[in-house]
Amino acid sequence: MAIKREKKMNGDEIQERLDSSRERLLMILEPLPDDAVNHSGASGEWAIRDILAHLVVWESELVTCLMDLKQGKKPARMLAAIADVDGYNARRYEENKDRNLDQIFDDLRGVRIQLEEWLTRFSNKDLTDGKRYKWTDNLALWQIIEANSFGHEIEHLPDIESFVRRWELDQIDRLEL
Repeated sequence: MAIKREKKMNGDEIQERLDSSRERLLMILEPLPDDAVNHSGASGEWAIRDILAHLVVWESELVTCLMDLKQGKKPARMLAAIADVDGYNARRYEENKDRNLDQIFDDLRGVRIQLEEWLTRFSNKDLTDGKRYKWTDNLALWQIIEANSFGHEIEHLPDIESFVRRWELDQIDRLEL
């Protein structure tokens, strides 16, 4: 998850980016049957389902982080995840590799709804002031949100798009045989 430094982003702009990235993701996935979404090779050995579960767990951590912040707590789980991204990803992959695809899609929708609800509890100053939360190392909260939600989703889209193209070409090749 790369944290980009752009202009400040307020709550409305964050919401627009959340909507835009999710719409793009779902449009890319629309033509795929379940067996394609479950097929390995979308990103290394990961199937698209694994990428989606990966996005869910990071966005879930973000929701927990926002809850912690609103309660005046340091977001310990998020900080631990960030401190060991590879280890965190490996543990969450093992936990989610056998999950039902419908449940992954339900969670993808559900965690986004939770994120959008929590975002409304933060002022634009909360979102844009890099000095507001000491643990962020002068990053604004919107940047943390970007890195763990829409920015993260966008980061994985090229692998997903490439897989979809390969899958579709493979299906065409099978029809021609």
